[in-house]
Amino acid sequence: MGTTTLNPPRLQRLRERFAPLFADIAAGASERDATRTLAREQIKDLAALGFGALRVPESHGGSGATLPELFALLTELAAADPNIAQALRGHFAFVEDRLVAPVGPGRDEWLERFVSGELVGNSWTEIGTVALGEVNTKVVPDGKGGFAVNGRKYYSTGSIFADWIDTYAERTDTGQRVIAVVKADQDGVELGDDWDGFGQRTTGTGTATFTGAAVAAEHVIDFDTRFKYQTAFYQGVLLAVLAGSAAAAERDFAAELAARSRTFSHGAAAAANEDPQLLQVIGEVSAVAFAAAATVDSAARALQGAYDAALAWRAGDIELAAEEAANDAAELATAQAQVVLTPLVVNGISHAFDALAASATSVSKNLDRHWRNARTAGNHNPWVFKARVIGAHSVHGRALPRIWAIGASGGSTGSK
Repeated sequence: MGTTTLNPPRLQRLRERFAPLFADIAAGASERDATRTLAREQIKDLAALGFGALRVPESHGGSGATLPELFALLTELAAADPNIAQALRGHFAFVEDRLVAPVGPGRDEWLERFVSGELVGNSWTEIGTVALGEVNTKVVPDGKGGFAVNGRKYYSTGSIFADWIDTYAERTDTGQRVIAVVKADQDGVELGDDWDGFGQRTTGTGTATFTGAAVAAEHVIDFDTRFKYQTAFYQGVLLAVLAGSAAAAERDFAAELAARSRTFSHGAAAAANEDPQLLQVIGEVSAVAFAAAATVDSAARALQGAYDAALAWRAGDIELAAEEAANDAAELATAQAQVVLTPLVVNGISHAFDALAASATSVSKNLDRHWRNARTAGNHNPWVFKARVIGAHSVHGRALPRIWAIGASGGSTGSK
């Protein structure tokens, strides 16, 4: 449908632009993880360098990156620090939504904000015992032509770093489900860094509380107009986190083995870094990282197909059925990728420890963060459910669900 999925010279230029900053980010990633220090300055630096505007067209001041190019860079960022890549997940999803929105001043204003370095966070998941399908966060008319937002959200990943918060809510006057794009730096918004997971510790995930937070009428968006491949896109970012974690494990475990001065009397070589069995382990981890990156690229191409179809349908170049099929293909591809990558990367990183000895478990080395990060990213949107709906697609031809929710069932408070 007309959009080239990869422009090697452009991707190379972008890699060269961000490589020094990625290196700086990687140098401090272990310490930030160990101390649970949020990467505020690093994310500001990325925004200032135009990372948040990668997808914005060159005609509007951005880099004009395709989705395969974006996800290649997200994977490299995740190899430096997977927490930062995931922290920007909500931002890139909102950028994508604005890219497929009708052309006009409202859309252009958002593109200008992205180019100026403004970031958007995410606030969708209801907290507490909300039932499946219900939304407790409300958007209330303020009587002055605007609205106020009231409610609490959890898993508000990246919002603590953001200028705006992409908030899923319900209008009290119409019952309509909407996205309220809330300005973050106002008195009615409280953001907590209370995520206590053992991995992805510094994503800025936690509770967002809205108490009469103001939102302009033009920033209340009908949820039904949201870009159709959104859940596939969100999953794509988690795939990049997994692939980046595998690449980081290969890098760090290879460096540890290269520097290892001790070996065992029953080893297969006089030096550990020449032991063929240990080299084989690192080779297997490298293969996991390679397969993960290739899988992310394949999923990103399917997402690009959905984006291209959205524009083509709006232009009248294809029928709605073709656009729907492209979205279904993106959902299927990202689900298949998740089912493959979650165990592949988690088990591959666990296997990496077999290339070293007991010293690899030292807290000071913090090598376990790679496994913790992958295991945590893999627990989002449980892959076992994805495998089942993929099977239903294979056997019965059923399309995968594109929208789903989490909430209490059967009167149980359940787990977040």
